[in-house]
Amino acid sequence: MDRVKGKVALVTGAAMGMGKTHSELLAAEGAMVFVTDRDEESGAAVVKGIKDAGGQAEFIKHDVTLESDWANVAETIKKQAGKLDILVNNAGILIFKPVHETEPDEWDQVMNVNVKGVYLGIRACTPLMIDSGGGSIINISSIYGIVAAPMAGAYIASKGAIRMMSKSCAVDLIQHNIRVNSIHPGVIDTPMTKDLLHSDAETRKAIMGATLFDRACQPEEVSQAVLFLASDESSFVHGSELVVDGGYTAN
Repeated sequence: MDRVKGKVALVTGAAMGMGKTHSELLAAEGAMVFVTDRDEESGAAVVKGIKDAGGQAEFIKHDVTLESDWANVAETIKKQAGKLDILVNNAGILIFKPVHETEPDEWDQVMNVNVKGVYLGIRACTPLMIDSGGGSIINISSIYGIVAAPMAGAYIASKGAIRMMSKSCAVDLIQHNIRVNSIHPGVIDTPMTKDLLHSDAETRKAIMGATLFDRACQPEEVSQAVLFLASDESSFVHGSELVVDGGYTAN
């Protein structure tokens, strides 16, 4: 308990799935968590659940593709908490199409959320983290930022970009005592994948791919990796790729 006690965290895309469990675990371990998402109703429900459990949280409506929204988020956190120690760039979307069948507007949508959203977040929050004396930036990538798979060209390109952006920022921000790492989940049982994982056996097998466990990862298992990188336990972990994939990339 209290592994991030006294820290202030921001989690994007936190109304459901991994973002929800990241927020809940960070709050349970003592952080004040700012939950952001476009889904105001679900985001507010996450905050209520955290508060009902004795934690601290606030909701901010937030489209990660908009610079103005990021400015509002950073200013709100500064006013309400006075600092920011942890940034979890979690928001992301997935489109199942090969590149040659992906429309330009679909490509732009994936890149705007998955890549531009991370860029804008780092850009908006770094000054506040510098003023706070440093912190930890955790960018949620994917195993598909490391290895390829069919039918997801834009998604894979975006997650690869997050992987390398994290390393670049790690080089730039170490002078400000800001650690930057990426997390690479494998197949996760979330609202984004539930229809595929719980459909016919052939589809499930295709989605699970080379996963060595005979199950998908639960969001909470990725949240444990987020907690580690958010805490001082990972004080010498910087510019790294933390893979949580049930052995998918091992073979």
